[in-house]
Amino acid sequence: MVRNQGRVTRFVVMAMLQAARAKTLGLPQESAQSWGLNRAIFYEAAKRGFKQPSPTGEETERKSSHATPAALYRLGDDEAFRDPATEKLTFTIGGQAQTDAAFERQVASRFGTKENFRIAWDEAMRIVGGFDRAILESRQGFYADVYKPRRDELSDVWTLAYSPPPKKR
Repeated sequence: MVRNQGRVTRFVVMAMLQAARAKTLGLPQESAQSWGLNRAIFYEAAKRGFKQPSPTGEETERKSSHATPAALYRLGDDEAFRDPATEKLTFTIGGQAQTDAAFERQVASRFGTKENFRIAWDEAMRIVGGFDRAILESRQGFYADVYKPRRDELSDVWTLAYSPPPKKR
């Protein structure tokens, strides 16, 4: 998945804040980052109506899969599918696991350097840490109170402060 090079998008903001949410609610760092990327992908797909290309090239609505309860992981009232192929808690959507490498490629790399990412990560943790557990455990509360009011501001601020300049052609 290629994002707008040089811009920290709403997708990246969602992934960062969702990862910070999961970390604050007790997931280990790698699992929290997998959760964050998973939820960002989920919300992006929801925004587009969960459409996927068909073999003929036309878009079709994606049918929901019926997974076993053991395949679901609940974080508050939110849930995501676990990747059954890994020992550590990793999440999957659309048949793709949200791994450390995927998080690095789709989210962390948008900050240019590991140090820039760490600074933005610390800011995300401070933001999320300012909310009570009930808000963080609520999918709707998190979206309405944590993410939505600051998504555009964080996108702009993090883009200006941390993202690498666009490559010259």
